[in-house]
Amino acid sequence: MSTIFGKIIRREIPADIVYEDDLCLAFRDINPQAPTHVLLIPKKEIPRLADANATDQALLGHLLLAVNRIAEQLGVADAFRLVVNNGAEVGQSVFHLHLHILSGRRFRWPPG
Repeated sequence: MSTIFGKIIRREIPADIVYEDDLCLAFRDINPQAPTHVLLIPKKEIPRLADANATDQALLGHLLLAVNRIAEQLGVADAFRLVVNNGAEVGQSVFHLHLHILSGRRFRWPPG
């Protein structure tokens, strides 16, 4: 894992970790876009959501259920936004699949 997220998983660089299990890790974003902004990453390196395949189905479901646990732990389970960017054109800057859990302010629709 050559990305910054791989380095966080290996504890080569520090992060404010809020959740971890055997399959994923969640930590506070260093450039938060909301009062609560946590990134959830799988420990398996998948560059983009579009690169996931049928063998990743259980892991992807695990990530979504982990979001619920994290949101509950952070006290935002009643109102949060979940964002997954897929590709540089839509804002993905680290090519290791990650889910943004955002809460604590009003969000507009459509996003962007």
